[in-house]
Amino acid sequence: MCIFCKIVNGEIPAKIVYEDEHVLAFLDINPRNKGHTLVIPKKHYEKFDEMPDDELCNFIKGVKKTVEILKKLGFDGYNIVNNNGRVAGQEVNHVHFHIIPRYEGDGDVVKFGEIKKVDLDEVLKEIKE
Repeated sequence: MCIFCKIVNGEIPAKIVYEDEHVLAFLDINPRNKGHTLVIPKKHYEKFDEMPDDELCNFIKGVKKTVEILKKLGFDGYNIVNNNGRVAGQEVNHVHFHIIPRYEGDGDVVKFGEIKKVDLDEVLKEIKE
């Protein structure tokens, strides 16, 4: 059983921000910024694209509700980040979205790699084949 499933089952404590029958949102123990929250579906799925559409809709609604709750922190913006697979930075194999509140002048809280030169026509051709 993964660590997030243990949190859902109450086996590991967490600082719960929001909960409903489908979703659990809790403060990240390694926050990138004040209010950094993880939102997870209560059912275990490893990757975003594995979730059935009905559960995905409930999950996204939970993400939105969590953002609304976090607005009390007075942030100036926020990032929503989802990593799928180890190569993409997923550390826990349970779908989760990071909601990272952003504050004016907080620096490089979320970084993306360098821009790659890619032939967009070739990429589109490969997708369409």
